[in-house]
Amino acid sequence: MPANEVDTLFAKIALHNRLVPQEAIREALAAAERDGINLEDVLLARNLISSAQCEAIHRKIESIQKKKAAESGEEEAEPSEPEGVDDGGEAPPPRPGAIHVDEVRRRDFRHLSGAPLGEYLRTFREIGASDVHFQVGNVPFVRIHGHHVFLKHPVLSPDDTERRVFEILDPYQRDVFQKHNDVDFCLVTDHGRYRANVFRERLGIDAVFRIIPDHIQTLAELHLPETLRTFTKYTQGIVLITGPAGCGKSATMTALIDIVNEDRYDHIITVEDPIEYIFTPKNCNVNQRHVRVHTESFAMALRSGMRADPDVIMVGELRDLETISMAITAAETGHLVMGTLHTTNAIRSVDRIIDCFPPKEQEQIRAMVSESIRGVVSQQLIPRKDGMGREPALEILFATPAVANMVRERKTYQLTSVVQTGAKKGMVFMDDSIERMLRKGIISRESAIFYAEQPERFLE
Repeated sequence: MPANEVDTLFAKIALHNRLVPQEAIREALAAAERDGINLEDVLLARNLISSAQCEAIHRKIESIQKKKAAESGEEEAEPSEPEGVDDGGEAPPPRPGAIHVDEVRRRDFRHLSGAPLGEYLRTFREIGASDVHFQVGNVPFVRIHGHHVFLKHPVLSPDDTERRVFEILDPYQRDVFQKHNDVDFCLVTDHGRYRANVFRERLGIDAVFRIIPDHIQTLAELHLPETLRTFTKYTQGIVLITGPAGCGKSATMTALIDIVNEDRYDHIITVEDPIEYIFTPKNCNVNQRHVRVHTESFAMALRSGMRADPDVIMVGELRDLETISMAITAAETGHLVMGTLHTTNAIRSVDRIIDCFPPKEQEQIRAMVSESIRGVVSQQLIPRKDGMGREPALEILFATPAVANMVRERKTYQLTSVVQTGAKKGMVFMDDSIERMLRKGIISRESAIFYAEQPERFLE
């Protein structure tokens, strides 16, 4: 169907459903014809319609096209999706080995009582847990598919946790714990790696372990869009991976760094606390540094790292002003920097970076960020409706000249229009991503309402 016919049909559907006033449609059609662009782009740019409404209209247009094709005996070609946007087909299958939360609740784990800590971790890795908690005065409990499950097991005493914890600490870790009453480290065993946090609390010594997958997962294995590969092609600038704790930021960033490791011939430096995934050098040389073990701080590692002839720098967490400042400087001086940030929205992430600085420095930082930002990925992990895991919902912002100008001119509130008009480039809003998952039957409506930025959108 020619573009002008699509615009006409688009306009009729929008008017029939009273989505846009007739006068506004008439003006938008004239602007679309004058500028040689689609009616949809004009309506989105003028904030007269939402991307979700556009998707609904396109589904109606597709239905009309198929009906006409069937009546004429001709097959209508399937409309192509923007690269990297998954908006159709069936729900992805559960990850291999996944079991239902209820099955974990039913199982009896009392046979582990008295066993070394490693046996617990091996067992919980096998059932697909993401985090393991050993807490004095409570039974062991795990987080699986986003749910905390208290296990059928005797209550842990102070001696139970202290004895098991001190069995796994090396002399350096034990010394740090004795001085500070907490220690972060990576536990390496014959069954995998674990990010560990040991701390003293009111009742005794507790420990929490994050289970690290046994290999670096690809974008496909993480059920992430291939359009994220775009971020690995830049030679300088900063890419932010954002989201709440436990949403898979590290896994996403690691997958992107491993693509660089495979596709480029560069020098990669990672700064982490602690080191989680181990990179095997492929076409790149890779140096990995653990904060407080191999370097004093993130900022100091970045400062010294820029003298080590790096091409790509991965920062485990942009957690303070000095680290953020050094990361922006590294991005400005010809390095590709990837880092994580605890924000829940791609657009707010840009403001968060700038707001970290004192007011008198913000104008300069705003100019630096506008030149160096390459994109933001904000993600959440939402429980599947079948109880067999969690799936990522994304908000993706790619930097364009318009984005740089809005950041520089203090108009980040207008970035929503960039995401709306950038759908064909792979940009997407969080709520649009959630809507696709709901429409495909991956998540429940209750989950959509809970995780959405605008819950009312999903009310029936």
